[in-house]
Amino acid sequence: MATKYMHTALEEVGLVSLWISNHNTKLLCVQRFVRLFAYGGSTLVLVDYLQALGISRPRIGLFMTLTLIGDVGISFVLTMFADGLGRKAILAAGAALMAASGVVFALSGNYWVLLLAAIFGVISPSGNEIGPFRAIEESTLAHLTPAANRGDIYAWYSLIGTAGTALGMASSGLSITYMTRTKGWDIIKTYRTLFYAYAILGIIKFCLALSLGKVIEATKEPNNRIQDSETAPLLGDGAEDVAPKKSYIRSKLPAVSKESRAIVVNLCILFALDSFASGLAPLSWVTFFFKDKFGLEGGKLGSLFFVTSIIAAISMLLASSIAKRIGNIKTMVFTHLPGAILLALIPIPSSLTVAMTFIILRSCIQSMDIAPRSAFLAAVVLPHERTAVMGVINVVKTASQSLGPLITGILAGHQLFWVAFVAAGTCKVIYDLGMLAVFVNHKTHDDTAEERRRNEDNSELAQNPGT
Repeated sequence: MATKYMHTALEEVGLVSLWISNHNTKLLCVQRFVRLFAYGGSTLVLVDYLQALGISRPRIGLFMTLTLIGDVGISFVLTMFADGLGRKAILAAGAALMAASGVVFALSGNYWVLLLAAIFGVISPSGNEIGPFRAIEESTLAHLTPAANRGDIYAWYSLIGTAGTALGMASSGLSITYMTRTKGWDIIKTYRTLFYAYAILGIIKFCLALSLGKVIEATKEPNNRIQDSETAPLLGDGAEDVAPKKSYIRSKLPAVSKESRAIVVNLCILFALDSFASGLAPLSWVTFFFKDKFGLEGGKLGSLFFVTSIIAAISMLLASSIAKRIGNIKTMVFTHLPGAILLALIPIPSSLTVAMTFIILRSCIQSMDIAPRSAFLAAVVLPHERTAVMGVINVVKTASQSLGPLITGILAGHQLFWVAFVAAGTCKVIYDLGMLAVFVNHKTHDDTAEERRRNEDNSELAQNPGT
């Protein structure tokens, strides 16, 4: 009986799905941990390192902005061509560039050289996911995972990434303390050592990418499925249909159906609104608000947001269980909407205890929409469109979010900090209601044929391990 309850519990939190998943799925999760570990460690020292090199704060701000803009463009191009050129190749190339950027940061002090390395080699200014990796990996996870288990896999994929960032920051901080206080190294030498470590993590990620099997690659769709209905002949005329020959570049681009284009436009508008709201109240500004209004010291701030991060990470596992019962869209909205309201309420109380209560309550539900959202995106478009669509949506979200901190800074300068929180909460409420209105009854695609083909591929690979 105890064993049965234990299995049920493990099934509810998604561990059973992760355990029985394809080994390539596990490799992708490990890759994300390594990547976010590296991002977390480098983010902790990036600003201080640039300042130690004699770069002014305005130029450091410009550095981060240009890095983000460059990343948006490169991510868009790579995700559009990833399925055509090969997912494994793009992931491996990105890891190689990541390792190269670590070496450049460890050796060079030139502003423009470092900027190019940050853009092309994937250095995260915020510790969050940047580059084309996430869109490609989430599309691949959908490709490898039965629809019924995707919520579980995405939950663990997100949780593993969050753990990687947290441990990367902690390890970086401990390493700095050891190298400066125990070893007596100067700060620039210490930071450059950490960037060498970043390069080593890039090499590890490169090896993990090369270990992925051929089964991760996108399935080529037959022409008659992806041909636009407006160009397809309505009646056969007896002549043999000959597909027009495409150029090499066009042949590597995904064919997105007319139906999916309308879906993507709606999703981009709604996700842009949500991301803009997140940009109005990012963690850096929230921590500043508590320090400015309540005089909360750094140590207590760190403890507060460490606790909220842990709570948010654990809540991701509960979201998958809820989604199995009420569906992805309702899980997204019903967990995200209360969090939006709590966000708008944070600046209202004059009591630190009440404001902290709002923050902690919000952390219980603020991340529960991540896994259901990824699962919904994977199911709402055709399999061969996923990588490109997820890439476009991530680019739109990143670009929209980048506008928020600037507006919040202006509001804070005019003693209107509270307006940013209220505006952010209001935008998120509109996003939630929009998702519910547009997509609550939207049909998802049946992946039965894809799953059957994937099972056949897995059987073939098992019989021929060398492929």
